[in-house]
Amino acid sequence: MIAIAIRFPGGRFHATPWGHHVNEGVPEWPPSPWRLLRAMVATWKRKLDDDPSCPAPVVESLLRKMASPPVFSLPPASTGHARHYMPWFKKGPGDRTLIFDTFVAVEKSAEVAILWPGETADAPERAALERLAAGLSFVGRAESWAEVRILCDDEAARAFKRFNCAPLENHVATGDMEFIRVLCPDPDSAFDNEHTPAVRIAAGRRRRDTRSSVKLYDPDWHLCLETLELHDKGWSDPPGSRWLTYLRPKACFVVSPRLKCCAEERPLPVAARFILDATVLPPVEDTLRIAEVARITAMGCHRRVAERCLGDNAMPGIAFRPRSEVLSGKDAQGRPLRGHRHAHYLPADEDGDGRIDHLTIFAPMGFGKTEAAALDRMRLLKLDRGDPVRLLLLALGQRETIAGNTIFGPSRVWESATPFLVTRHAKSRGRKKDPPHLLGPDKQREFARHVLLEEFTRLREVRPDIPEPISVEPLNEEHRCGTRRLRPIQFRRFRRKRGDDGGRRSAGAFRITFPQPVWGPICLGHSSHFGLGLFVAAGSES
Repeated sequence: MIAIAIRFPGGRFHATPWGHHVNEGVPEWPPSPWRLLRAMVATWKRKLDDDPSCPAPVVESLLRKMASPPVFSLPPASTGHARHYMPWFKKGPGDRTLIFDTFVAVEKSAEVAILWPGETADAPERAALERLAAGLSFVGRAESWAEVRILCDDEAARAFKRFNCAPLENHVATGDMEFIRVLCPDPDSAFDNEHTPAVRIAAGRRRRDTRSSVKLYDPDWHLCLETLELHDKGWSDPPGSRWLTYLRPKACFVVSPRLKCCAEERPLPVAARFILDATVLPPVEDTLRIAEVARITAMGCHRRVAERCLGDNAMPGIAFRPRSEVLSGKDAQGRPLRGHRHAHYLPADEDGDGRIDHLTIFAPMGFGKTEAAALDRMRLLKLDRGDPVRLLLLALGQRETIAGNTIFGPSRVWESATPFLVTRHAKSRGRKKDPPHLLGPDKQREFARHVLLEEFTRLREVRPDIPEPISVEPLNEEHRCGTRRLRPIQFRRFRRKRGDDGGRRSAGAFRITFPQPVWGPICLGHSSHFGLGLFVAAGSES
């Protein structure tokens, strides 16, 4: 049995049946044998004409066998279309006409099995068929990318058991089948040349002495006739072809609904990564300002997405502004969330030039559908002065899938990229007062290290995967951080929030060493949701 399988890597088969206009929106399904054999001939002559494994007698013998009506095993499919305005030039250079490009959509991994149960290929013919199948890159229009392979005997036998499209003359129609016309080659005339064109050449001194006729096609078969020649001669059907009635499942284009349980089991994305672009990128000292603008932008995009989803369900006269707990960090009543599982806005300088070039938004509680749509809509960060900063979403998913940067690690050693701000002030009295060696203006660095250890204790309660650090030590005497070794006082530390005192809090830059590699991001302290207190990986996984 001769059997081949065609897979469409693009998931589409673009072809218009013979006798139909493209704007009728009628797709060809299954691929007609007439089209397939013409594609085989074109592949042979264009790519394998000098191939020793494809001599003309062997290929002709193979194609004559494949001219008999095959049966098909069609995978589940659906129909779709695209609309294009193509140049027409009927009314001028700028004239356009609307074209409906109808196609059959299939799974990219699905295969169309085509079988000739009554034919057998010998060894030379099988070798030629393998070369033709390997060289066939599309079937139908050029956008119908195709991968063709020969089925072995076992695969052919299994495919023959489940074929669902066959000629009517050898099969009985049932209630779930429908009749379709399929253009097939006529084995008795497809390889004749009675109606193929020829070019007459006059020779001699007066161009009248001798005349010769040169065939236009090679091979000179009806199967090779071009559409232009057929229209010029007024053929309604190509010579060498015949119409056969096939049986096809009525539900061949019915889309089966998919269960939603698979989609619900997929974990929510927890990280979004953007790249920044501007004439002049903001300096790393403005980390806090960029993070605040990113939060405002994300919340605004979410409001527009949620209002659009709300649509006609909105109550007239009531201005409903949906709020995302993940992006805002507040519940429906405006109360701050606990546990630090909402979004962290983390601008970063990843190329070491002192300017912010990436933005990472990380939320352990995960981004829902509306939050993901809002992040996808983020295009600009409109600053209070200067040109806006353009955003491009690079990745949205789990931190492990978008790892490879210094924010996520993993690493054993983590260093401050922005200053760590303490979450409380030193207490010199009361039952919970701090030890004397942590009090005083000259003890702010020691106090900052003490508060950092307290923050790690709280962090390990919500992230058991983080072990107790081996050491927590200052980066240097002046607590300079980042690639430019900036002092904490050089960073913007006051938020645009009434009563914020971040600029008056003790700050420092530290290096943390763990006994084993840990995943980031690690951001601790005051304004840690806005890029301050961010630690970046300083070592490899080992």
